[in-house]
Amino acid sequence: MSGPLRLSAREILALVADSAAAFDELPHPARESAPDGPLAWPGYDASRARAAARTGETESVVCGVGRVEGTRAVLIAFEFGFLGGSLGERTGDRLEAAYRHARDHRLPVVALVATGGSRMQEGMVALTQLQRVARQSALTRQAGLAQIAVLRDPTTGGGWATLGAGADVVLALPGAQVGFAGSRVRPPDADPAAYTAEAQVAAGSADAVVEPGALRETLGRWLRLLTRPSREPAPVPRALGAQDLPATGWDAVLRARSPRRPRADAYLDAYFTVRAAIGGDRCGGTDPDGMRCGFGEHRGRTVAYAAQTGTATRPAGYRTATRLIRLADRLGIPVLTLVDTPGAANDAEAERQGAGAAIAELFGAVATARTPVTTLVIGEGGSGGALALAAPGRTWATPDSYFSVIAPEAAAAILKRPPGEAEATAGRLRIRPQDLAELGVVRTDLP
Repeated sequence: MSGPLRLSAREILALVADSAAAFDELPHPARESAPDGPLAWPGYDASRARAAARTGETESVVCGVGRVEGTRAVLIAFEFGFLGGSLGERTGDRLEAAYRHARDHRLPVVALVATGGSRMQEGMVALTQLQRVARQSALTRQAGLAQIAVLRDPTTGGGWATLGAGADVVLALPGAQVGFAGSRVRPPDADPAAYTAEAQVAAGSADAVVEPGALRETLGRWLRLLTRPSREPAPVPRALGAQDLPATGWDAVLRARSPRRPRADAYLDAYFTVRAAIGGDRCGGTDPDGMRCGFGEHRGRTVAYAAQTGTATRPAGYRTATRLIRLADRLGIPVLTLVDTPGAANDAEAERQGAGAAIAELFGAVATARTPVTTLVIGEGGSGGALALAAPGRTWATPDSYFSVIAPEAAAAILKRPPGEAEATAGRLRIRPQDLAELGVVRTDLP
């Protein structure tokens, strides 16, 4: 059985760049180093010379500017054949120069990572290059420029912990070995399946596994979406379900809970011509059944989206939405949120995963976002678990939705009323769209 695909730096560049002519290599920073490097490691110069003869490269990274599906970006490609793609002083020089060029020319950065980590022959001097890389990445983030990482085989050590995991969007090639611990330093009983691209996606540390043949198209889509800022709010989607308003509060509840009502996927499909999803909260969790997050194209503009799907939202779902809103805010991209949940997940596992803290982070992200946020309630609006995703002053509600301080059944129970009082309680709570508009909770100018 063959292993994961391993490509040289030039091969991966040829795979993603529109053409050889579409890639211009950046000049190499000049650095004079002592014989055998900063540690005078015996034979180090000879090792570098052999690596150069074998790969045709003079360092473990190739940096330049290229076009991917028409979008210009700084491309950083690691050459694993050069001392395991390890990071040394000269690697740090090239990476720093590449990030500076990106900021100077307002270009996104795509890192095509394949590295075993820091270079042993340079000791702590090599390890501190991670601080240089982390600083350059942070400065580029502050400049409002997107960073995308593609994890190749292998991506381990500090390269994964900086260029890889620190990117805004993390893609990976199938079967790539990905993990902070390289294969030679893991516990002997460690499960190798945990150190794969697929495992990192499942754990929420990477967004997607992409086949090599689809990589250029996928990167091109992401680069187009992430490089089109806009100050205009996202337009409100039109209501796809019922057009007449509910007669009673309980009617509103039944409509919102109907399995025939349009859900988030239907709204996203109708609103966007192109979509690209992010997945995972970068804290070890995902909520694929409860939250959809990503970026899409609506009438030629990029709009970010975070959409609940009608289930109880897990803590990882809230954290993924927070990640989405903060990224969109930094890139100057408007956000659309779709509210549809009976409430936040309230089981014991959700509490152990920090449900309260996750909801608090989302409240904060929405409250402090500088980019405009537009919200449409498309189904159930269950308490704070729904409100956390709603934009103050820019929330609309469809005729087949409701928004309530708590579900009517739970409200009746809290008020110590018999179960049969749930319907009457729904009316008293004034949870219909028209009630919410009269209360000033939602806006009335729904398309």
